[in-house]
Amino acid sequence: MPKHESMKIKKGDTVIVLTGKNAGKRGKIIRMLTKKDRVIVERVNMIKKHQKPTKTSQGGIVEKEAGIEKSNVALFCAKCNKGVRLGYKTHEDGTKVRVCRGCGEEIETK
Repeated sequence: MPKHESMKIKKGDTVIVLTGKNAGKRGKIIRMLTKKDRVIVERVNMIKKHQKPTKTSQGGIVEKEAGIEKSNVALFCAKCNKGVRLGYKTHEDGTKVRVCRGCGEEIETK
């Protein structure tokens, strides 16, 4: 069983896909799958799922997002206009914030 590290990216962050068929696409993280080390990014890595009808839904072929390995996405910095690595900085009052390793800009949490 692999050891799960804490993820530096969080739900609501804008990320860019680094590798695979969706390389270069940007989107917002809508769900974190921490046990599987995957993230689900809005409108990226779309799959078609054949859904059986139930009492509440009609069924048919549904398009939905599939998970992407967390190592294949990088946080998108608007100032640098590219995917960047993250660092941490502590303010004088003791609050810990995430910063862009490229430009040093603070990354606000949504």
